[in-house]
Amino acid sequence: MRAVEDALGIKIPDNARIIRNLITGIQYVQDHVIHFYHLHALDWVDIVSALKADPAKTSSLAQSISDWHNSSTTYFKGIQDKLKAFVESGQLGPFANAYWGHPAYKLPPEANLMAAAHYLEALEWQRDVIKIQALLGAKNPHAQTYLVGGMSMPIDPNSQSALNAGGIAFISELANKAKEFVEKVYIPDLLAVASFYKDWAGYGAGVGNFLAYGVFENDNESNTANLWLPRGIIKNKDLSKVHHVDQTKIMEYVTHSWYEYKEGDSKSKHPWDGETNFKYTGPKPPYEFLTTDKKYSWLKAPRYEDMPMEVGPLARMLVAYGSGHKRVKEVVGLVLNKLNVGPAALFSTLGRVAARGIETLVTAEMLSVWLGELIANIKKGDYKVHNGEKWEPSSWPKEAQGYGLHEAPRGALGHWVKIKNGKIENYQCVVPSTWNGSPRDAKGQKGPYESALIGTPVADPDKPVEILRTIHSFDPCMACAVHVVDANKKELVKIRVV
Repeated sequence: MRAVEDALGIKIPDNARIIRNLITGIQYVQDHVIHFYHLHALDWVDIVSALKADPAKTSSLAQSISDWHNSSTTYFKGIQDKLKAFVESGQLGPFANAYWGHPAYKLPPEANLMAAAHYLEALEWQRDVIKIQALLGAKNPHAQTYLVGGMSMPIDPNSQSALNAGGIAFISELANKAKEFVEKVYIPDLLAVASFYKDWAGYGAGVGNFLAYGVFENDNESNTANLWLPRGIIKNKDLSKVHHVDQTKIMEYVTHSWYEYKEGDSKSKHPWDGETNFKYTGPKPPYEFLTTDKKYSWLKAPRYEDMPMEVGPLARMLVAYGSGHKRVKEVVGLVLNKLNVGPAALFSTLGRVAARGIETLVTAEMLSVWLGELIANIKKGDYKVHNGEKWEPSSWPKEAQGYGLHEAPRGALGHWVKIKNGKIENYQCVVPSTWNGSPRDAKGQKGPYESALIGTPVADPDKPVEILRTIHSFDPCMACAVHVVDANKKELVKIRVV
C-alpha cells in the first residue's frame, strides 16, 4: 500500500493518516503487553513457585508499586487457588512446558504470584482494548480497511455504519483503559521483575547497530520523514549521532539461505531487484542437514551499508533517545533511575525488555492525542478518508517503482514494488524478524540473534531458559520465518493476490 502510494505519487487525506496512526498505536500497545506477559514472562517468572507465596505479602508488594484496584489479599488468594487447581489436575494449560524450578529463576514467590495474576488479567484486557483496531480496521489481526490512497473506513456522524460519535466515544473509553493498565500494571511489573535480573544488562548485546524507519506520521506525504517516532540509524552503540536512513543502501544476501541468485550467492541485491528463488534438490527437507558453513536458514540476510542491523522497540527507542525525543528521554531516564543502571544497560537483553515497555507507555499516551486530532477534523466538517486520484491504472505511468517504510511492533518493515503496464512486475518485502534472525552474510557477519547469544551463561543445557530470554527479547515472528514443506516438496499452501 505505502509502496504503491510512493510509486504513483499519491498523498493520503489527513483523516486516513490519523486512523492509520490509531490502528498502529493500539496494535503496539496490545502487542507489547501480550509479549511481556504471554510470550516472555515465563522466561523470568516461576508460576509453580507462586503456590508458596503468602497472599497477604503479595498484596503488600502490589500496593507498594501501584494503586491498581486488583491488589487485595483475597484477590491474590483466589489466583493462587486457581493456579493450584491447574497443578493438581496435572494440566497446566497456558503454563505448561516451562522450566519450573530452574536455578535461573530469581523472583520470590510473592512476585511470582503477582506476575501470574497479571498474566491472567492481561488476557482479558488485551481482548477488550484491541476492539479499537477491530472498529477502525474491520478485524484483528490484519486490518482490512487500508486502501491505496487512504482508508475505506467511512466517517459520517449521521450513519450507524460509519465512524460516528458513538464509535469515537467507544474508542476513547478503550484508549483510556489501555493507558491505565500500562501505567498501573505493565510498567510497575516490568520494573519489579527487572530489579531481580539486573545482571541481564550484561548479556545479549548483539551487533550494536540499530535501524528504525520511524513511525506515526505527522503529515500525509508518502514516506515522510516527519514522524512522531523518528527515522534513523545508530552505529556501534554511539548514541551521540543518529545517521540518516537511505533505503538504497539496503541489500540482501542469500549466501547462507536456502535461496539462490542468478548472479551467484556471494552477491547482494537491493529489494527492488530482489529474487526469492528456492534452492533445494535433496530427498529430505533441508533443515535436517543444518550446518552454518553452508546454507542453513529460510531467512535472507539483509544488511545496511553491509552491516547487520537490529530492529524493533530497542532500535526505535535508541534512535528516539539519540534524536532528542523529549518524552522518550524522560521515560528512559525514569526507568534507568528506578533500576539504578546507566544508559549502557540498554544494549542488552534487559534493555530490549525495558525499551518495549517504554515504547508501550509513550504510545498509549498518544492514543488520545491522535483521537483528538480526528475529532477536531470531524468538527470542521472534514470527513474525507480516501484520495481517489490516480485510482485508475490507465492514469499511471508505463513504469513506476516505489517503496514503503513502516515500523511493525517487532521492527523495521519495508516493501518495494516495481509496476509495469499497470501490473506488479516485482515485489519484495524485508520484515523485522528477517533483520534480527538473519543468517550470516557473504562476509561471515552474524545476524543479531546469533551475535546476542555469544557469552550467554546456561546453567542447564537441557533446559536453556537463558537462551530463550535473549531470543524472546527480540519477539520473533514465526510467520516471518517459518515455511511449510513436505518431504516430497509438495505445495501445501497457495496464496492468491488479487
